[in-house]
Amino acid sequence: MAAAAPTRNNWNPAMKHNDMERWICIYPAYINSKKTRQEGRRLPKENCVENPTYIEIRDVLSVTNLQFLVENMKYCREKSSELHFRGRVRVQLRNADGTLFNSDFTSREDIMRHIASKIPQLKTRQNKTGDSFHQQSQPQTSGTTSGAGGGGGGGGKKGKGKRR
Repeated sequence: MAAAAPTRNNWNPAMKHNDMERWICIYPAYINSKKTRQEGRRLPKENCVENPTYIEIRDVLSVTNLQFLVENMKYCREKSSELHFRGRVRVQLRNADGTLFNSDFTSREDIMRHIASKIPQLKTRQNKTGDSFHQQSQPQTSGTTSGAGGGGGGGGKKGKGKRR
């Protein structure tokens, strides 16, 4: 039988570092290269990944020597409420006495950098065809607009514009 999820309590200053409420929170928006700093990105774009999910974060953390918990929470700066954008991962950074749980990760930024560096290596990311679809569709549309006028809506007369 599966172990029961730990119970959550209200935060108070007497809590120890190994209590779940003291674990750090990581939302996918923190390491999303498509987000701006105002939208919640925490790392530089060079260190981030395109549209990560909490499932990918969970997969990366499962092979590290860290304790973590996945929660179904929405990031407050996230505009969309879709299930794709939901999810939060709590990670234990310190032991009860305040020492580091894993000496490889000294801060939340270290954990986020590690996650962002490992997500592109996941098998689910290597087999994705969504990115190649967008790259293939762009040259096709640009090729039709550079033609010799007529047809496809690009480069014609300036008029009322397209109705949407």
